[in-house]
This record gives sequence, structure tokens and C-alpha cells, in this order.
Amino acid sequence: MASIMEALPKSGKLEVAIKVTADVNISAFAAKQKVNGFVLSEVSYMMHAGTPVLVVDERILWRVPVILSLTSHGDVGEVGIIDVDVETGQLHITPQKITEINTRARGLALSTASTATG
Repeated sequence: MASIMEALPKSGKLEVAIKVTADVNISAFAAKQKVNGFVLSEVSYMMHAGTPVLVVDERILWRVPVILSLTSHGDVGEVGIIDVDVETGQLHITPQKITEINTRARGLALSTASTATG
């Protein structure tokens, strides 16, 4: 089961009934700090955490986007996500996810550079 509410409809009726209980020990701010620390030390100094979104799944998580920033362009786009458990603060990250983030970042950096020069 996964429930992500990114935006509510502008009109009409919406009724959602979900009961999930968790101790929120990690705030959105703390989750963002954890992801920032991780990407800075383990992935790249050219990436940072974006704004977390609360996700209700088997566990309740903060889904934190990883953003690529280039010195010459500023923030150029999202290259992945890292989930943070709201109770334990554990990052849900694997070597494969790190590889995917790096691959997307390289592609985005190359396309940004070629757009700027072309």
C-alpha cells in the first residue's frame, strides 16, 4: 500500500480515510538535513536535498528529492529520491540507488552543458 498526496483537486469532493499510527521522531527539516549530510559525504558536493514529502507506505517516510546544482546554472533538476523513516531516521538507500542518482546527475549535467553551449 502506498499513499502519496502531492496536490489536492481544485474542485469536487475528496474523502480519504486512512488510519496509520507512527511516532514522528524525525521532522521534515531533520530528514532534509540527514539527506544533505549523506549526499555531501557519500555522493557529491554538487547535490543537495529538496523539500520532503510525507509518504504513507508500509512505514511512514519522508521522501526527500535529491537536487543537482551546477555552479554556472544553480539548481538544474531532481536526480533521485531518498526516503527517511519518520520513526527511526534511517535512510532507505542502496548502492544501486546511489549509482542511479549519479547516472541521472551525469546525464542532466551533460544535457545542461550542451544546451548552454548549443
